[in-house]
Amino acid sequence: MNSFSRNPLRWLLAIAAMSVFATATPAPAQQYPSTPIKLIVPQPPGGPTDTVARMLAQKLSASLGQPLVIENRPGGGSIIGTDALAKSAGDGYTLGIATVQHIVNPFLYASLPFDSVRDFVPVTLISKADIVLVVNPELPVKNLRELVALAKQKPGTIGWAFAGNGGTGHLALEMFQKASGVDVIKVPYKGTQPALTDLLGGQVSVMFDGVVTSLPHIKSGKLRPIAVASLKRSKLLPDVPTISESGFPDFEAVGLAALMAPAGTPPSIVNKLQLEVSRIAQDPEFDAKMTAMGLSVVANTPAEFASYIQQESTKLGALIRAANIKPQ
Repeated sequence: MNSFSRNPLRWLLAIAAMSVFATATPAPAQQYPSTPIKLIVPQPPGGPTDTVARMLAQKLSASLGQPLVIENRPGGGSIIGTDALAKSAGDGYTLGIATVQHIVNPFLYASLPFDSVRDFVPVTLISKADIVLVVNPELPVKNLRELVALAKQKPGTIGWAFAGNGGTGHLALEMFQKASGVDVIKVPYKGTQPALTDLLGGQVSVMFDGVVTSLPHIKSGKLRPIAVASLKRSKLLPDVPTISESGFPDFEAVGLAALMAPAGTPPSIVNKLQLEVSRIAQDPEFDAKMTAMGLSVVANTPAEFASYIQQESTKLGALIRAANIKPQ
């Protein structure tokens, strides 16, 4: 287990030190950037993470005055791309996109080719992806209270799909089981589409899914939304309550897209990048496009992002250990 798992508070100490010296080293930020910037995306082209990266890259290119060149490095549960970022120079000219895998991989794998704390600097949490709990309409439940009651009345009978061990849908299921005490049949799939196909066909009954993926089926009546797993209601499903509203306070399970830099990146450059992302987040056009994808823009500070990582590491690490989750 690497140092991220042993001592996540190192994030906060590192960011605090970075903030102290940020004003003492303004030169790199004043000169930066003078050449194109590479943005490593540890996911394949065309997916939601890649789409966010390309939208952000377009805006950052305009504001920084230099191209941001996307380099997709998928594979190994984001490990391949993340390792490429870890081994890059900390000069601000190689950045990377991180997802929730960056937080959970230290707990899923016995070892990683990088240190999740020492080898990176958090820049900002770009966005959170809304997740919705959906059921096949043939399941006789219309809200979360009824779903929990049915699951407790008939333990071990409701098929609950998820895509990928340790993925957002799987973690949301484990989190909900722990919070509610329900006993369901966990049905793993190797992708969202096969799971969704079986949910629509009635082979399984329940699933946590991205709002934007399930929305067409919700509108057509082929899926019934029960609750969203974010702390606030989704703008795409304003009439669907949150799980927190439905009796499980502070319940949150979301997808993430974040901006990271290699260790050694000057604090002044990190702060400049975060400031630019924060400005982009206030662009109505950018916000509207993100909302249409079921995403909520965050654009928090490096210190706030570090604190969030520490909190999620504590929560998800304990969950993964308790459920004995292993990568597929």
